[in-house]
Amino acid sequence: MNPYPLKFKPIYKQRIWGGQKLREVFDKDIPAGEKIGESWELADLPDDKSVIANGEFAGQTLSSVIEKYPKEITGDENFSGAFGLLIKFLDAEDVLSVQVHPDEQTCRRTGKGEPKTECWYIIFAEPGAVIYKGLKKGVSKEVFAEAIEKGPPRRIAELLKKVPVEAGQCHFLPAGTAHSIGAGLLIAEIQTPSDTTYRVFDWNRVDDTGKPRALHIEEALESIHFDACDDNISVTTIGRLIDCEYFKIDKSHQAQNCEL
Repeated sequence: MNPYPLKFKPIYKQRIWGGQKLREVFDKDIPAGEKIGESWELADLPDDKSVIANGEFAGQTLSSVIEKYPKEITGDENFSGAFGLLIKFLDAEDVLSVQVHPDEQTCRRTGKGEPKTECWYIIFAEPGAVIYKGLKKGVSKEVFAEAIEKGPPRRIAELLKKVPVEAGQCHFLPAGTAHSIGAGLLIAEIQTPSDTTYRVFDWNRVDDTGKPRALHIEEALESIHFDACDDNISVTTIGRLIDCEYFKIDKSHQAQNCEL
């Protein structure tokens, strides 16, 4: 194999909270008028595999090329399993659900889902845009469960830390962090290869059929790290943005974008 930079065909995901900013900002060929919330730039999940768009491997999936050339692609000749990153662009025209992704221990304990740790690099933020990142101090499992059961519904979101954001910030969200993305944000998301999401609150909205989206209360309560608050969930803007066991991200003073 002659290694070369691989480019991939994006995988578009329609979302209830999505918009058209991916077309406007990145000139992506997304369906006009549809709410496209995610563009998966690099993926290796069972039902969503990136297809190479350039060079001699054009038309082949990333996973199939890794099987043939594991060392050349990953540096490990014994590599097996899914590629270790899922990279997306997110267009949050509307607010996302309040949700959580499980960690490895929770997945093993419950026997379901795949662990997911992620980070958000803020590409664009409308004035006043916010994210919800982690629980406020003193919010226990019992307090959170009571808010879900007795309401009012917005009480759930009020238990999360509301964080104003601006372009250039990078927010780390380890698995087990209750969170949501507010409206008016364009984000690059780097994460582990998982699409397991447990929703606890969806802002009382319904989809195009008039039905609310499914919630996953029991799974979410099992997955949230109730001992994690905003004090131990960092935000950075330059240098080593993220340094965790799953990925590292650097940004130089001159760079306009993240360098993986």
